[in-house]
Amino acid sequence: MRFVAVIVFVFCCLHLYGVRGEDKPIQTFVIPHSHMDVGWVYTIQESMHAYASNVYTSVTEELSKAKDRRFIAVEQEFFRLWWDSVASDSHKKQVRQLVKEGRLEFIIGGQVMHDEAVTDLDDEILQMTEGHGFLYQTFGVRPRFSWHVDPFGASSTTPVLFALAGFNAHLISRIDYDLKDSMQKNKKLQFVWRGSPSLKAKQEIFTHTMDQFSYCTPSYLPFSNRSGFYWNGVALFPDPPKDGIYPNMSLPVTKETVQAYAKTMVGNIKQRAAWFRTNHVLWPWGCDKQFYNSSVQFNNMDPLMKYINQNSKEFGVTLQYATLSEYFQAIHQSNLTWEVRGSEDFLPYSVDTYQAMTGFYASRNVLKGVARQASSQLHAAETLFTRYRISFPDGPVAKDWALDKLRALRWAVSEVQHHDGITGTESPKVADMYLQHLTQAMMGVEELLAALFLLPHHLPSSLDMHFHRKGDHQSLEQHVIIYNPLAWNVTTIINITVAFPSAAIFDDDGQPVPAQIQRSARSNATYDLFVMVELGGLQYRKYLIKFSETPCSGTYKCGQTYEAEGVLFERRSVKDGMKTGRWLLPVLNECYKLMFDQDTNLLHSITYLEEKREVKMTQDFWEYDANGDVQAGPISDNYFFSTNYSAERAYKAVEMEIIPGKIVTEIRQYFYREEGDEDYAYSITTRVPECFGTRVLCHRLEQTYSLGPLLLNTEVVLRTSSSLNNNKTLYTDDNGYQMVKRTYRKFASNTVARNYFPMVRTAYLEDDLSRLVLLSDRAHGVSSQVNGQLQVMLHRRLWNNMPWNLGYNLTLNDSSVARPTLWMMLGSISATSKLYQREAIELQHRPIIMPIDQPQKPWLETEPKSSSPVRSVVLPPNLHLLSLSIPGWNYSSNHDVHLSHIHSGKDLHSEPDYDRVLLRIMHIFEEGEDPELSKPVTINLKDALRGIGEVRVLEERSLTGTWNISSLQRWKWKTADNLEKKNGWCQKCEGEDFTVTISPKEIRTFFVHFSATKF
Repeated sequence: MRFVAVIVFVFCCLHLYGVRGEDKPIQTFVIPHSHMDVGWVYTIQESMHAYASNVYTSVTEELSKAKDRRFIAVEQEFFRLWWDSVASDSHKKQVRQLVKEGRLEFIIGGQVMHDEAVTDLDDEILQMTEGHGFLYQTFGVRPRFSWHVDPFGASSTTPVLFALAGFNAHLISRIDYDLKDSMQKNKKLQFVWRGSPSLKAKQEIFTHTMDQFSYCTPSYLPFSNRSGFYWNGVALFPDPPKDGIYPNMSLPVTKETVQAYAKTMVGNIKQRAAWFRTNHVLWPWGCDKQFYNSSVQFNNMDPLMKYINQNSKEFGVTLQYATLSEYFQAIHQSNLTWEVRGSEDFLPYSVDTYQAMTGFYASRNVLKGVARQASSQLHAAETLFTRYRISFPDGPVAKDWALDKLRALRWAVSEVQHHDGITGTESPKVADMYLQHLTQAMMGVEELLAALFLLPHHLPSSLDMHFHRKGDHQSLEQHVIIYNPLAWNVTTIINITVAFPSAAIFDDDGQPVPAQIQRSARSNATYDLFVMVELGGLQYRKYLIKFSETPCSGTYKCGQTYEAEGVLFERRSVKDGMKTGRWLLPVLNECYKLMFDQDTNLLHSITYLEEKREVKMTQDFWEYDANGDVQAGPISDNYFFSTNYSAERAYKAVEMEIIPGKIVTEIRQYFYREEGDEDYAYSITTRVPECFGTRVLCHRLEQTYSLGPLLLNTEVVLRTSSSLNNNKTLYTDDNGYQMVKRTYRKFASNTVARNYFPMVRTAYLEDDLSRLVLLSDRAHGVSSQVNGQLQVMLHRRLWNNMPWNLGYNLTLNDSSVARPTLWMMLGSISATSKLYQREAIELQHRPIIMPIDQPQKPWLETEPKSSSPVRSVVLPPNLHLLSLSIPGWNYSSNHDVHLSHIHSGKDLHSEPDYDRVLLRIMHIFEEGEDPELSKPVTINLKDALRGIGEVRVLEERSLTGTWNISSLQRWKWKTADNLEKKNGWCQKCEGEDFTVTISPKEIRTFFVHFSATKF
């Protein structure tokens, strides 16, 4: 996305500066590229039709005409669509040759250029793995460089992931305007980034920050009223013009214009050269939706570059077409010593004094939630299918059908990670496209899950049996399968929505299971059935629910189900200055004592009982009133959050209902905009586990919120005010990988918005004694504007009259109802440090609930006893099974063998490889975070995976699987400290030794082959 506030290039003829006294011409690397948003304003289909297909067709044809021409391809989704449905055999042959010669270079190689602020670690890795798998299988290439030019800020997780994938250098662009200005002046736009405080130099990467002109060619021409260097003009939607004449095509390069063009280009090159330490300038040629007519582009640039090179002594500049690798090779060969940047990120991101791109952290809350749900479902299905293939290689679930279902969801989840996708910064029709792709693929995977659960086990003897016991008095029954997608044993409480007021539940041994049923918080027509389940790692069990339309009567009929009823408290008005705290109502479990104030129906305090420490705490909703008139000042929109005022209370009265239970006690708070309103505007439903004497952890307070439809130009925050003395400092996660300290800063303007930060999974604030942790099921914006306070922006609905926003329908008039979930924990720093990482993962990957039939009368025949539960797979508590999947990409693990096959000219169509398993394990703790859990873990993977099958071969790979670790050699960059930079990987884990040691924050990736033994 190229934002409307384009920096206009003003021609200047600066003298060459910063070449360290050497009188050499500036070596300029002209890098042709097209920034192709996988979404944003136009749908994928619209973009393919209007320009994207033509980019790859015309680039392929034009590069083949001249050996010196180059092009970099970035987003794989468009390329793969072109390759599969548009490219001719001739085009494919040309592409293979261009790739082999290094003239067409794939950069990043992921499906999309993913956002860095609100994306989750799992999904960033997924979309890279999908793109890299295609590129390696098809061309035998493995991207070594990034081109992250458009994400709105830069996370410190991204360089770590790129290093783990084998990249040699990283490129970013969008960082705070004032910071970039300072870095330019001091020639510090390039540095070595050590993004992980635990991995340090082991996974460092050289990073290039684009200068103020960013990734677009400067378009100002002092001799023409047309934009410069864009000879193919501006792409037209919905249809390309039949005559090939596009709007705003640059003035052609002729004998009359070539000198003026040359002076303009050279002036810009020299201006840029002054900001870097070496004699090399990266000059990006392109912008959004460019090179759909590559012929006119190259036919104008060719003579311009020739003219400058012929007069290089006069201009002091030489030019060459280049790929990104050619530029970075020149920088690497300069052999300079580079400054080191630690694990600090570049978030948030402001484009100027008044415009902070912190609004998108909360834009399109529903889309953010669905994307994470899809990711969680995909993880569960991948692990289950992998187990199925190993145990039932010839089972009734067709492997090709199953892989198609998984690939469809991989594609949809990857696609929405685009930096104008999950960010919520796209047009409504594109948001609808993402949701459609996600929901359709999720439906397909639900079919797959049902097949994987049912077909090999024949549960029950016939699911479509219609013979029932005689007598209408029989209760209805339903069978449900619960699957734990994590490689940890879990004891947890699940919620099943049912249509009956009474129910008893039994496990697969026929034993009653503790449960609780009550009127649903979502609907008066349904009921919430809370069930306590115990599941081993990667294990599922079948449960039987017996329903009744009448209340329970007797222990046998109800099993161990408790029917809970609520107590409604009178609606209370809430005003500033009113008396509070006179009547406090306690809700207790083994971990906490929550006190609710009956003067306000609001939370008053929480005491964590282990240390008997009370923290004053209130939670309620506040609103920022957004400006929608550009004439009145800065606006809030999809991207920006802008306000000159503090938030205001969003309600005048609160109603409360408490439902005491034996499994959970539920507190429902309803917030009314006006005292007499019939419908509430917002709600909080808090579930306190009542699990005395069980293995269910009592420290998890689950909260679900209901927000919307919002009033227009409203931005809603959940405000948690506490007595913690955090000095307005908070901690938020970078992409669910690591925590970053966020210190409150005062700015000349827009201070509120510039102190908002992205929260993907976790945010907490703390003082010397206590820590308050919030865990999220989707991304939000968070801030600590007042000491002891944590604001979470949950939802936004905006409209403004900026012509650019109106023209592209980017005003965010989002009238949806959002229902996000947060888990809250309170305790000492040492106690919460042991818990929050795992809890965040458990929130992301909650047990899968799969009803396998509808409520019906019992079967005539007694149900056969199910086989014993599948064997569990349990990792140590500080190791997380990040991935267990069958990618399906078919290539030899030996790179030379794979290249030989590709270059043989034989039929390259490959059947999927169903036997290679991709395994990733992550150490979830930072170095020094916990005395025990932060230690390196030595584990025998053959033993750890025995519950799945017999491991035969274990081969360590790069993050996306395309490199054998033993052959991966990344460039080393000179730094002042010269820290040890060896990779401590297991080089070969075959034969008898399958033991690996995993250090804090390491992500280790393996290819695993199992023996054919059936279980």
